[in-house]
Amino acid sequence: MKQGGFKAVCLVLMAAWAAASAFGDENTVSLESTILDSFDGESGYVWQVQASKFATATEEDSFPKLAHVNAWPAAVFGYNPENRDSLRSLGLWGRFDRRGYNWVDIYPSQGDAAAPAEIPIPGRVRQIDVWVWGSNLHYRLEAYVRDHLGIVHVLDFGSIYHTGWKNLQVQVPASIPQSKRVLPRLAPLTFVKFRLWTPPAEPVNNFYMYLSQLKVFTDMFETHYDGEELGDPDRVQELWSGASTAN
Repeated sequence: MKQGGFKAVCLVLMAAWAAASAFGDENTVSLESTILDSFDGESGYVWQVQASKFATATEEDSFPKLAHVNAWPAAVFGYNPENRDSLRSLGLWGRFDRRGYNWVDIYPSQGDAAAPAEIPIPGRVRQIDVWVWGSNLHYRLEAYVRDHLGIVHVLDFGSIYHTGWKNLQVQVPASIPQSKRVLPRLAPLTFVKFRLWTPPAEPVNNFYMYLSQLKVFTDMFETHYDGEELGDPDRVQELWSGASTAN
């Protein structure tokens, strides 16, 4: 091999090594499953609901409604679990005055406030899944997540055209950024909301959906290095809040 060609190969290998070193934590090393919310009402998040303009509203009542109901997927908890009286799922009861591309948003808040409070997702998320009770309606369910740049991404769980409980999963594409070049490299996503869509051909005068076990599958591995605590935003804030000036 000529000397010039050898140098070119070396440069390519060095560039590849540098890229791998900068973003090495993108490689899966330690996958973990984490429940973001069991929908049992004890997570600290209060789930709220909002719908498009044709949602039914009268002087006596208004829709959609959310409630924690005593129901669960037997595939997860069994048919007669010991804690059956305390098990809960998040129930949606909806009505619209017109068929069409109606939507219902289900989003978390904290305390008594109705303002959205996005749920932090640990690690680098690879998959989001949730148990959904459906009643054979051709509705579609989406998840919205926000990246560290503030951009919201829509992930499609697909149709809920099924009978009873079913576990729905959606893969998080690699195109959604979850790391940065500068420290700290980890730039986790947040869960923003669910959105349920009704297509024009389906009835919307009265429908139900139930949710259980919102869960993520994430890569929790992070490369350790000397001085890594100085890349932790919480530790940096603690250090600088009590630091004396050098001048």
